[in-house]
Formats: sequence, structure tokens, C-alpha cells
Amino acid sequence: MELSQLETFLAVAEERSFSRAAARLHRTQPAVSQVIRKLEASVGEKLFDRAARDGSLTAAGTLLREYALRLMALRREAGSALGELKSLERGQLQLAANEYTCTYLLPAMDDFRREYPHIHVTVQRMLASRIPEELSLRSFELGMVSFRPDPEQFRSIAVYGDSLMLVASPKHPLAGAGRVSITDLGEENFIAHNVASPLRRRVIEAFQRYRTPLRMCIELPTIEAIKRFVAMGNGVALIPHLTAARELETGELVAVTVDELEFKRVLRLVHRRHGTLSYAATAFLQTIRALAKRNGPPFYYQVEKAG
Repeated sequence: MELSQLETFLAVAEERSFSRAAARLHRTQPAVSQVIRKLEASVGEKLFDRAARDGSLTAAGTLLREYALRLMALRREAGSALGELKSLERGQLQLAANEYTCTYLLPAMDDFRREYPHIHVTVQRMLASRIPEELSLRSFELGMVSFRPDPEQFRSIAVYGDSLMLVASPKHPLAGAGRVSITDLGEENFIAHNVASPLRRRVIEAFQRYRTPLRMCIELPTIEAIKRFVAMGNGVALIPHLTAARELETGELVAVTVDELEFKRVLRLVHRRHGTLSYAATAFLQTIRALAKRNGPPFYYQVEKAG
């Protein structure tokens, strides 16, 4: 049973005539009759009372007409929904990010929601190391990471340049220093993030290289908790600049430059290279590009080459 057959069936039922249905469908009467015969063969029932001259439906035809009308309505609804999806009047956008990279997404999502208020946006919190695998499983369309995954499998777009910085409370002795050496930090109490990461390893290795003790007296599960604890006067912390922009602006935290710890980071939006993005995901990338053009560095939009 095909939708085109049901469409012809409904035309005959509504016109109560094979000839009028043929004229309406711009087909010949024999062609319409053939379609009806094939439909009757597929359902195993006669649909029209051939003895009557007014195109009367049999009991089976009356029953099928109800379902055919529903199916035609569903087809129209599906077509309308697909049109809305293309015009971004409906749809969903699924992304993944960790606590750090999600901070970058906030201004982008703000712009996107203003332009496309009908798109449902979900950001799933996830360890960055898991994002490439979950992208391959199609758990979501776009992921935010601070490293470049396999370029043969993933397309990556560099969107933000960030750096690591030392933060302290305004009342901390280092607050007025402006710039210190890593060797000046051997007696400081560091509030650390307890999630293992390549950046954490680089910091530990830097302190080892300069033969300076790294006293991680307290480890907390989130960057937000680390910032608040440091602002209360409990030691210092090394965190990405992006995550503390508001606190630096309000004066809750003070940044101190450490030359030996000038680690640069590039944030990337990544997606499967061999796949088609949804209209919503494509529109989100356009929003990211516009954000970079409007704000300039450290925002930017650079598609990284595969090779």
C-alpha cells in the first residue's frame, strides 16, 4: 500500500466517479482504474461497489477511507514540520562541553537563542576526553574541547584563545605583586581541581622542572568552587582566564602573572567529519562566526585543516 495509491483512492471516493477523479489528478481513467485494482489486490478487499454508478464505497472502502485521510494529514504535517525545521522554526541542538569550555558557549548561546528562539538547546556536561567517542556514537552533534581530536574523523574549528593564570584574593600578599616567578610559589597553598587533565600534568611538570614544591592542600570538584574558596582568602589557584573574567572585573579575584606558567589554550568546536549537520547546528556555527567577527580576539573562527 503506497501513499500515491491512497491519494488516488481518496480522489475517487471524494469525486464519486473514476472519470472525474482522473480529470482532477490529470491522469487517464484507465490509469486510475489500474491503481485502484492494485490497491484492492494489496488489501484483499473490494473498495468500490462496481454495481453502483455513483462510486459508492464498500464497508472495507469506508474503513480504509478513514485511515487514508489520517495518513494524508500526517503527510501534510510531516511536510510542514520539515519546512519548519529548515526555516529554524523548530528543532533541537545538542552539544557537549565540560565545565570550563561551557563558559565559552554562554555568549554564543545567548546570541543563538535571540535569533532562533524556537530551537531547543541542550548542553550535556561531559569530560572532554569522552567527547570524541560520544560524537562518533552520534550522542550529540557538536562538542567543545581544548585539544584537537583525530583530524581524519573530526572537523575542528578553533574559536577562542585562552591562557592559564594565577588568581588570588585581593587581600592575599601576592595580590599587589603583578608578576612573580614560579620559584616564588613554593610556600603557597594551591586550591586545585581534582579532575585529571593534560593541563594539570603540565603544571605539575613545570613545578618539578623548576624544583619548586607544589602544595595542593585542597582539591575541589568544580572551577566555580575553586574561585569562591580562593576569594574567601584560602590560598591561590591556577585556572583558565575565561572562567574568571567576571570575578576579575568585579574585583573578587586578582590575577598575577607567572612567566613560567604562560600556558596557551585553544578552544575548539568539533563535529564528525563524515556526516551532515542539522540546520540548527549549521546555524549555530554561523552564530559563532558572527560572534568572532563582532568581538575580535580572543574570539575567532578558524577551520583547521585535515592534514
